[in-house]
Amino acid sequence: MLNVSLQGTAQSKQRSILVIALVVLETLLVTTALIPAQLWTRLLPNSANAGLDGPFPASVALVIPFLLYVIPTLVGFLCRNWQQALFYATLPAWIGLGLFVTAATLKVGIFYLVSNDKITGNVSVLILFAALGGIGWLAQSIFLSRRSTN
Repeated sequence: MLNVSLQGTAQSKQRSILVIALVVLETLLVTTALIPAQLWTRLLPNSANAGLDGPFPASVALVIPFLLYVIPTLVGFLCRNWQQALFYATLPAWIGLGLFVTAATLKVGIFYLVSNDKITGNVSVLILFAALGGIGWLAQSIFLSRRSTN
């Protein structure tokens, strides 16, 4: 009995480390995705496709949008309860959007924050990430319930 308890604790610790690593990776991907193309062309002047692909080579750039959708779903799948799934799935979007809005406000002005199209876009990103995390958590719940009935 004690061995099973210790094994469950080690598995929970590994799961937590994996969730944190996925959240960090997603935060980096979201942040790089929010950097405007003009900045990439200035930062990477020798790259012909910097305006289109950002800092990624063309072969890898196709995988980035896929990861932006899959990682929040995996995070939701790995979380034990739905509150954690939604929080960890949206945390990268909160951080990325917070950095982007802060930089845009410093450059454009405070009224950038209250522009209707900006508010709608930012809220849509948060809703998307929350929905993906929720779908992952629901998939995990269904998977675990089917596994326990067999």
